[in-house]
Order: sequence, then structure tokens, then C-alpha cells
Amino acid sequence: MRRTRPEPTDRSHSEGMPAPAQAPSAAAAGGAAWRHLLLLLTALPLALALLAFALQWRGGGVDDAGSRWPARLAVPAPSRLQSLHSSAASCVEVLAASAAPAFPYLRGWSFHFDAPDTHHPKVCVQTSTSAGLDQILPWLFYHKVVGVAHFLLFVEGKAAKPSVAGVLESIPGVKVVYRTKELEEQQARSRIWDETWLSGFFYKPCNYELFVKQSLNMEMAIVMARESGMDWIMHLDTDELLYPGGASEYSIRRLLADVPEDVDMVIFPNYESSVERDDIKDPFSEVSMFKKNYDHLPKDTYFGMYKEATRGNPNYFITYGNGKSAARIQDHLRPNGAHRWHNYAKSPNEIKLEEAAVLHYTYTKFSDLTSRRDRCGCKPTKEDVKRCFMLDFDRAAFIIASTASEEDMLRWYNERVVWNDKQLNLKLLRKGVLTRIYAPMAIVQGLREYGVFTSVIAAAVDNAKVRLKESVDRNSTDPDHEDGPRTFVAANARKILNVVEPAPAYRDGGGASAAVPPSSPPGLDDARGEGLARW
Repeated sequence: MRRTRPEPTDRSHSEGMPAPAQAPSAAAAGGAAWRHLLLLLTALPLALALLAFALQWRGGGVDDAGSRWPARLAVPAPSRLQSLHSSAASCVEVLAASAAPAFPYLRGWSFHFDAPDTHHPKVCVQTSTSAGLDQILPWLFYHKVVGVAHFLLFVEGKAAKPSVAGVLESIPGVKVVYRTKELEEQQARSRIWDETWLSGFFYKPCNYELFVKQSLNMEMAIVMARESGMDWIMHLDTDELLYPGGASEYSIRRLLADVPEDVDMVIFPNYESSVERDDIKDPFSEVSMFKKNYDHLPKDTYFGMYKEATRGNPNYFITYGNGKSAARIQDHLRPNGAHRWHNYAKSPNEIKLEEAAVLHYTYTKFSDLTSRRDRCGCKPTKEDVKRCFMLDFDRAAFIIASTASEEDMLRWYNERVVWNDKQLNLKLLRKGVLTRIYAPMAIVQGLREYGVFTSVIAAAVDNAKVRLKESVDRNSTDPDHEDGPRTFVAANARKILNVVEPAPAYRDGGGASAAVPPSSPPGLDDARGEGLARW
């Protein structure tokens, strides 16, 4: 009998459970998971947004970038910067404000340097200038940003006009000294005229006359700075900016705070501007390339690249190359020409900074050629210009500006001043002869775009109206009243004449140390070691 296998039976049927029921249950579970995930993704951004809003509303300990600026840069409400007076029209092109500030974290500009600060010395900058507001205001406020506390501005020419000097006088920390008849009479009785250290520059025209005038102004500035409680003093021209390289902060105060106490004088080597166009209007905002000083370059690099860096000009720098100096204010301090200081009672202990510099914006505008020509009455001959100018390039520039057509002047300017060879620029940048420095450009642009310059002018105009009314009222009741500046100048000049008599060994003005004039950097003749002692 043949045995047959039983047919397999469906277990699910035998247990009474329908098979299709499993699929719908799995789909439902997957759908619920997706719904939860979508809900989470939607809720998370909303929660983060609410958290950010709460932190912003309550402060939340968030570190605002503005809070990291030094407390001395604290400022009043920005409402003072909103209204600009129409009388600033002459400065609109250079000093115009922008609707979109690029320097938002400064929140206005009020510089409080009068608060006690044992760690940062107070620095005074003195200048002799005839420039206009378009040059002085960017120069002045840049130096406020880097920590200069007090300014002594000896003004004449355009700078002494009421529309310019009035604005400068309205700025806190600025003292304007006019070149009045009283000032000239007081300086004519200065002890400097009886000493030998400056005598080689007396009674000569143009640059020599300016050099003597600067020295006399510096002598007076020492007394004024000391009375104002300053610790350091420095003479700068209004085409020069301090660059506090090497300091832990971008601050001249921080830089000088690190100077040893036994140091009397600090020398800042100068870098010279290298313009890349012939249509520069505002050098402080448009120039970023500079030629480095001999002191900041390896000797082999300096002399190895000398010819390419000079480009046919008489010297490595077209103007001076021996820097500027800051002096610690102390007894018996005196100027030693516009570039150095000295002491009647001792030889100053001086150091030269390895990274910080003075940025010299020289011949940055084509119009600088004619402006220098118009300030000097010398004849445009090789012999006569030697009486008027100390540096070779200044002499050549004066002759060109006095004899050539404007087209020829522009060609000469491009050949000798403008750095329009991009390949050469790149080569010298790689070698370190040229360098890019953007900080001053960024600061000045930020100041301008925030409306600092125009607001200062507008505020000065408003203050002038008030002072005019007060002056009219005062003069109507007191016709013999004399304005303050002349009295102030005369009083300080008398103090200068009555300084303590120096030790006998220094009666001629500090030993054998003659005034330091603007000097060119070492040339190829010095490569063998000749003439480098003065550096």
C-alpha cells in the first residue's frame, strides 16, 4: 500500500490570525516616527531663536565687540553726530560722512585721557602747520585713536584762519598757538639765539627758516606740555602718522609704557609713502604701501636692492630718512632740531625702536610739487636751491615745478614718485623693502565714514555763534578786555626765558651736539662702512 505525505497547512490559518494584518501595523509605526522627527526639526530652530532673543534682550553675558575697546574711548550718545552744518561745504569732498558707518563699535568720539592711569604715560604731540582742516583733522583724530592725549598746534597761514583755527580750538585736548607779534618778540629773546647748536641754520631762507621756527616752537611746547601734566613729547608734521608696531595694543601709550625708566629719548625710524597713482586726493585714506627704513632692513637686502628701490632718484628715500623722536619730559630738556631732543645737563640715554615707525606721507599728491614751489622765493637754479633746501630731491622738485610745463611736471612725477611698475612693486614687497600697512587707512576711513570730521566742524560752528554773542556782550561792558591766547603765549614764553641755568659744561646748548637736520639714508658709498656712524 502506497503511503502519502500530508499537505502542509498554513499555520496562521490554523491559529485563526489573518496574515495581511502585519503590514498596516508597521507602516503606522514608521509614520509616527517621521512625524516626531519633523516636529523636532521645526521646534528646535524656534527654540534657538527664542533663546537668542532672550539673551539679546537681557544682555545674557554676550561679549559685545564694542566692550573690548579701552574705557577711555567711551563716548556720548551718537545724537551729536546727526546734524551737520552747511558751512562745512568747503570740506565736503574730503571730510564727508557716510550713511553706512564702517566703524560702528566706536559709538561716537570723546577721548578721556584725564583719568588717572599709572600704567600708561600721557603723550603730547606738537606741530607747526599752515595746513587746512582736510589734512589736520584726519591727522589729529588718528593720533587720538592711538593714544595721544594733548596737542600743541602752532599755526599760521591757512591753519590760523578763524574758519580753521576755530574748529581746532573746539576739540578737547587741543591747544592752538598763533604766530602773533607777541610770540615772535618772545622767541626773539630765546636763549637759543645765544647758543651754537642751531646757529648753522640761522638767517637762511625756506627750509632753513622753517627748521629754526620749528625748534623755537618745540622749546615753548616743552613748558606747555609739562604744565599740562604730560610725560612724553614728540614733534610731528601733519603729513606724518605714528605707527605703534610691536606694541601689545595699537597704542603709542602702551608702546611708551614699556620703555625702561632710564631711557630719555625714543627714536622712531620713518617709513616713506610709495604712492601707486598720480591722482591721490586723501593720502591717509588711499596710501597703504611704504618703503621701509634702513634700520628695519637687513644690510644685505638694503644695499642689494638699493638701485631698484631708488629708481634714479638721488637717494633711497626722496626726503629725510633719520626718523623722529619722542622725549621724556624732564628738567633741562631742549629741542635738537625737528628730528631730535637733547638735554642741557646730560647726554640723553636713547633707544631706537625695532618695529614702530613714523609713516611719512611725502609728495603723495601731484599738487605737492607746486605748493612747495609757492612757499619759497628762491631762484630755480642748482646753486640757489642749495640755499633754500637741505635735501637733493626737494631741490630737483623745486626746479621742475618752477620751470616745466604741467604736462612735463606730471611725467616727471610719475617717473620719480609714482610706483606704477607692479612687477617691481611685487619684487620689493617680497624682499621686504616695501611693505603694506593698512591700519591707518582703516582708522581714517572709519573716522570719516562715521561722520567724526563733519560733526566736529558743525559743532564748532554752533559754538562759534555762542562765543561771538558772548564776546559782543563782554566787549560792550569791558572795552579793555584782551583775549586769552595772546596772554597765554606771552606768559609761557616768559617762563621759557627764565629756565634754570645749565651746568657750565653745557652752556653752549648741550656740549658739542649740533642740531640734527633732516638727512637722507645711507647710499651705495656707505656700503663699505663709510658714513654709517650717524645711523
